Amino acid sequence: MHALICGSMAYDTIMVFPDKFKNHILPEQVHILNVSFLVPEMRRQFGGCAGNISYNLHLLGGHPLPMATVGQDFDAYRDHFSTLGISLAHVQQLDQEFTAQAFITTDIDDNQITAFHPGAMTHSTLNRVVDVGEDVRIGIVGPDSREGMLAHSEGFVTRRIPHIFDPGQALPLFDGEDLRHFIRRADWLTANEYESSVIVERTGWSLERIATELQAVIITHGSKGSSIYTDAQQIEVEAVPATQVKDPTGCGDAYRAGLIYGISNDLDLLTAARLGALMGSLKIAEQGPQNHSFSQQELAAKFQQAFGYSYL
Repeated sequence: MHALICGSMAYDTIMVFPDKFKNHILPEQVHILNVSFLVPEMRRQFGGCAGNISYNLHLLGGHPLPMATVGQDFDAYRDHFSTLGISLAHVQQLDQEFTAQAFITTDIDDNQITAFHPGAMTHSTLNRVVDVGEDVRIGIVGPDSREGMLAHSEGFVTRRIPHIFDPGQALPLFDGEDLRHFIRRADWLTANEYESSVIVERTGWSLERIATELQAVIITHGSKGSSIYTDAQQIEVEAVPATQVKDPTGCGDAYRAGLIYGISNDLDLLTAARLGALMGSLKIAEQGPQNHSFSQQELAAKFQQAFGYSYL
């Protein structure tokens, strides 16, 4: 069984400025801002929500089908996924565009200045869930273009494929009526704590009310764990302490991969969320969203150690 992962595939170019932005940006001169930062440290990472979730689901032994639109510069990413054996059958390459990418400059106080170029992602409606021929057990509508997310949501309903709605960074694109529309179509909603507060404010629905429209709402709280809301109860899920904290980028996507694996393999929701928590803990110990690795046997042993039982 496959999982159809709709969302972005992107490059993250991360540059480190070995000083503080505030030493170079004068508040009284921001109306004529013209600054240049020398960044001796730079790294380029494979990213994007669909890419990150697919990478983690593959590590779990799942069968991800990323669905995304990418650009003329996608060859390195293509080689990366092809080496791993992740299908790119539903990734369309547009030679007139660049792959979506974020340019992130970080100072020594962990302040960030980010420029994001959506590129080929703006054409995500070229992909259609209804055209997917593989046997798909579960799907996710992740951050993408506004039109693409609406179309993918409708496509999952048309195909009668259970799916997760995960607005993520695309949340500003939608008003309350849009969000209520997504929620009514979906089977699960995932969001972090901040995103969930925005969803509650815009829809006018409490998390408990939203849960009545879905099988469950799953809210992540970073190092504080996560919460599961159903129409019957609220379950608190403990976090898994990381061996070290290097980079939180992509932790939410790793969590979602664990959740997708658990649901698609008929695990109870608490176990699926715990698997997500473990995936996030393993990811945060490595730099970049797709540089961690482990065997499925190692993962099973870590889960047993963390929770006292096996998910297999």
